[in-house]
Amino acid sequence: MVEIKTDAAMDAMREAGRVVARALAAVQDAADVGVSLTELDEAARAVLAEAGATSPFLGYQPSFAPVPFPAVICTSVNDAVSHGIPTDYRLRDGDLVSVDCGALLDGWAGDAAVSFTVGTPRPADLDLIDATRRAVDAGIAAARVGGRIGDISHAIDAVARKAGCGMPADFGGHGIGRSMHEDPHVPNRGRPGRGFPLRHGLVLAIEPMLMAGGRDRYRTDVDGWTLRTTDGSRAAHFEHTVAITDRGPRVLTLP
Repeated sequence: MVEIKTDAAMDAMREAGRVVARALAAVQDAADVGVSLTELDEAARAVLAEAGATSPFLGYQPSFAPVPFPAVICTSVNDAVSHGIPTDYRLRDGDLVSVDCGALLDGWAGDAAVSFTVGTPRPADLDLIDATRRAVDAGIAAARVGGRIGDISHAIDAVARKAGCGMPADFGGHGIGRSMHEDPHVPNRGRPGRGFPLRHGLVLAIEPMLMAGGRDRYRTDVDGWTLRTTDGSRAAHFEHTVAITDRGPRVLTLP
């Protein structure tokens, strides 16, 4: 069932979104050559604790996962597309890192992701990050009253195709509110004018995941969580929680 939020609820979700933005900023500040992924998780945990927020990731176990998720952020490095579990892996010069983070504050959720490089970047990685950022921006721009979910999907897909990137077809954005994952599903590929109608008070997590190799296929690691490109190419992931309003899209997870 799709829940339409009141203006007060969207304001409350904005506060959860601010916590997510601070956590992602803290992770990026902490990320450097030699820093472990678990240390990045600790940086995010500290921000959540200071804000009095909890993590919707920690202990989350969807039907596909063999075990509950053990951290407050997903850390996906290089060929990992999403859902990477923080480990004792230490970042190396040139790594491409995608971090996904959520927060629950006063009963409302926020969810966002960012990709960045560590040390000396590869030009191709910067191009991939730029394309993924443009894809999420295009999806947000299409999130307008009177449109449909397919408009968002098509806008994201158009950027990905022009950049020659693949996307994991089974994964995309979602509704968000009292819980991290709500209806409706927001595919990253679709036809304009199709799907659930966009109206004031609908809040969505819009999240393209682009794979540089151009293929849509992916594989799941032995941990049952981490998604990886099948050809070893690199991936990037951006996400924002976006409220659809009569005044245009309102991004709730900006700093």
